[in-house]
Amino acid sequence: MLRKVLIANRGEIALRVLRACRQLGISTVAVHSDVDRDLIHVRLADESVCIGPASSTESYLNIPAIISAAEVTNADAVHPGYGFLSENADFVDMVERSGFVFIGPRGETMRTMGDKISAIRFMREKGIPCLPGSDGALTEDGAVTRRLAKEIGYPVILKASGGGGGRGMRVVYHEADLESAFALTRTEALTAFGNGDIYMEKYLQNPRHIEFQVLGDGTGRAIHLGERDCSLQRRHQKVVEEAPAPGIKPSVRERIGELCARVCSEMEYRGAGTFEFLYENDEFYFIEMNTRIQVEHPVTELVTGVDLVAEQLHIAGGEPLRYKQKDIQLSGHAIECRINAEDPDNFTPSPGTVSQFHPPGGPGVRMDSHLYAGYRVPPNYDSMVGKLIVRGDDRPGAIARMHAALDEMFVEGIKTNLPLHRRIMDDPGFQAGGVTIYHLESMVADAAKLAGE
Repeated sequence: MLRKVLIANRGEIALRVLRACRQLGISTVAVHSDVDRDLIHVRLADESVCIGPASSTESYLNIPAIISAAEVTNADAVHPGYGFLSENADFVDMVERSGFVFIGPRGETMRTMGDKISAIRFMREKGIPCLPGSDGALTEDGAVTRRLAKEIGYPVILKASGGGGGRGMRVVYHEADLESAFALTRTEALTAFGNGDIYMEKYLQNPRHIEFQVLGDGTGRAIHLGERDCSLQRRHQKVVEEAPAPGIKPSVRERIGELCARVCSEMEYRGAGTFEFLYENDEFYFIEMNTRIQVEHPVTELVTGVDLVAEQLHIAGGEPLRYKQKDIQLSGHAIECRINAEDPDNFTPSPGTVSQFHPPGGPGVRMDSHLYAGYRVPPNYDSMVGKLIVRGDDRPGAIARMHAALDEMFVEGIKTNLPLHRRIMDDPGFQAGGVTIYHLESMVADAAKLAGE
């Protein structure tokens, strides 16, 4: 087992990692920017090191500063959380070359999965279902691109190979728009990601976003832990997640899950990871693999009883995978609401000092948050300040429990998106289950239209 872990992140995920370390008797080091001195995990950690000013470029993305902090505190491992450097293969290499354990996959795994073109090609070779599309990056030959689009069938979508977070994507409905869309997407890809490679796929009209959680110990042992539905999104950012996904047959779950686990086994995947799919007309289509712990991992934990962060630590400590596939049984239903410090109507960030904070409680209710009364939410980072997760015996029970938890929770001093989550729980489409990735955008637009009338 690891002796001391440096947590290279902030906020709720840093606190989540700290708690898992404490339960396993592992000492912790919190690194933080100068505006994050009062984060709760910094107060609770055995040691803390300031690694730079508020700018994430100079702190949480500052690789030499993080490596130096690990050296001066004599840590033996680094946990990256999610975001920041969590999927940076160069960071993995530097951590390991410096003599520390990286809690996550190997650098070469991240490089393969981080480039969407290589990831899709790899998965297609392994038998994972993928969308019809270009086999590799598009060239400057417009005639070839037009012919390919016609073969795939409009609408098509152009995507940046190094993209993410909804950037570097453009839908094309007609051939007349293809040339200009190609030029714009390539320019955006170069500007945002430093990589101008773009590829083409069939654009699904009404898909759901469903992902499978996997664990591997790096020696060929791997399992899946079922799926999550992450279709409620705004501007390609997830807002509500649940497990298991409504309407997925157990036989389909096992087929896709076993495929994901087999691929992880063959690639000797190390740690936690997620296969993301679009799902339409009972078919799954791979879109990307996230080589880290996900924001939404708690819903999987609540329906499987597996502590995913603890398993990351066990695996990084050199232990073989502690579960076999037959050990994973889904029980009940879990829902997660991402709580953001933002205006619930126009979604602008709402930094400031929290004057009062009451997290909800009771059976089946979990609150992952770094908030407390008196804490100042800085304007420098992502607006997510917590995750409210509930579990019920079935989906209606989970929705009812989330209703009660949202009504009990209050945050004063800043604005949050709690009112939006209450509207989602009341929405007939969500209550019926199986909504598409466009449902929340439509719901928000309809509410805005009503408010303006």
